[in-house]
Amino acid sequence: MTDPLKREEVVAARAIKVTFGAVKALDGADLVIHSGECVGLVGHNGAGKSTIVNVINGGLEPHDGTLTYGGQAVHGISAARTNGVRCVFQELSLCPNLTVNENVRIMHAELKGWNWRARAGELVVAQLQKIFPGHAIDCDSTVDDLSIAERQMVEIAISFAGLNQRPKLVILDEPTSSLDAGLAAQLMAYIRTFIGDGGSVLLISHILGEILSTSDRIVVMKDGRVVADRAAKEFNTHSLVEAMGNVVREQEFSRKTTEQTGSPVLSMPPPRGHGIAFKAYRGEMIGLAGLGGHGQTDALLDLYLEHNSNWWPTRKRDIAFVAGDRSLNGTFPLWSILKNLSIASLSQLSSRKIVDRAREDALGAGWKQRIEIRTPDIANRILSLSGGNQQKVLFARALATTASTVLMDDPMRGVDIGTKQEVYEILRSEAAKGRTFIWYSTEMDEIRLCDRVYVFREGVIVAELVGDEISEKNVLAASFSEGEAA
Repeated sequence: MTDPLKREEVVAARAIKVTFGAVKALDGADLVIHSGECVGLVGHNGAGKSTIVNVINGGLEPHDGTLTYGGQAVHGISAARTNGVRCVFQELSLCPNLTVNENVRIMHAELKGWNWRARAGELVVAQLQKIFPGHAIDCDSTVDDLSIAERQMVEIAISFAGLNQRPKLVILDEPTSSLDAGLAAQLMAYIRTFIGDGGSVLLISHILGEILSTSDRIVVMKDGRVVADRAAKEFNTHSLVEAMGNVVREQEFSRKTTEQTGSPVLSMPPPRGHGIAFKAYRGEMIGLAGLGGHGQTDALLDLYLEHNSNWWPTRKRDIAFVAGDRSLNGTFPLWSILKNLSIASLSQLSSRKIVDRAREDALGAGWKQRIEIRTPDIANRILSLSGGNQQKVLFARALATTASTVLMDDPMRGVDIGTKQEVYEILRSEAAKGRTFIWYSTEMDEIRLCDRVYVFREGVIVAELVGDEISEKNVLAASFSEGEAA
């Protein structure tokens, strides 16, 4: 690899300070990205990663410090785009009521003339095929008809695409949070190709394996500062977690291995008589695995709607749901953090249809501390939080209820490793008390924590794995092979 000192500085942010009221989002942070390198950026939720991305992307003016593109001090989103900076945000920003091709036009204003739709289609289709060969996405579809994984793939492809010239720097903020292992591997392979051709990537991810395997250099942030900036080969998982300010803990728990007795708390027959029936028993952690978009989320929604009225509120609900797409199905953006957290528990917090504010405040304060929601005031709006902290609120919302069963649709999207470890312990503790968790995850490390795993393919459960059978090899075998392979 070429000496970084001899390569062009694509973006250089030095001594950057950004404050939001009394909160120091960035406190003298430095981040320099050269051509032909992938920089991994890690840190806990609220460490300042998204803020420095918004500074580099031109969307946020720093209160102090210097920002240069190619050595030139210019500011603003237009300046960033002119200098070849593209960004895929953690909260996807496509227009849901427009087609994929029309979204390409918004991102690439140079697409003009009567035939722009066809050229936009050719541009995004070609880029999708480069990054995700065999994707099967219809680019004439409106974005809201696509799954969250497909929307993420489209936004990534649009950002890497270039009509007249390719981008110099692509910022990827949690780019694989909705992608299964196969799609994530395709993206990581393309990143290395893009870097090899002289491009630059800033990769932000809480999946440390991706950071260690793909990055040339890793930058660690904590409390608005850069606390480590070294070559990726100088880190391993243990030292990287320690640099972030966490302690590595054993993630494997002893699974339930005894034969289940009694009636299942939830069950679902196989669709059209094909595949394996779904059953979940009291106190189990059930994992839903397989390639993304093969019916796992649909199964969770079917289970939820079957046991809850879709229009009439009830005093006590037996099932809680943690949505995976927080911006679409999870948060109420105009509400406070506390209101977002307590909305599912109002029946428990009310007397004669009036909410007891003291009990609501106590509920919020307790979960803020237990799950470490990083905010100075839980009365702040939910959008004041980082994406990962918003996800913590959704998780706390479900666990704060009296529901005996919790359905989770990839709930750890964008959550830092320290919080994940805390949540895993909470899950196991709650399961030991008799609570049942049904958990779809795109991360194999999380699937391995489950007592039983159902593998989905083409909308059907094709394998049931128990105990030591739960492994990446067996999940992949069932995901791709014919028959009920395990």
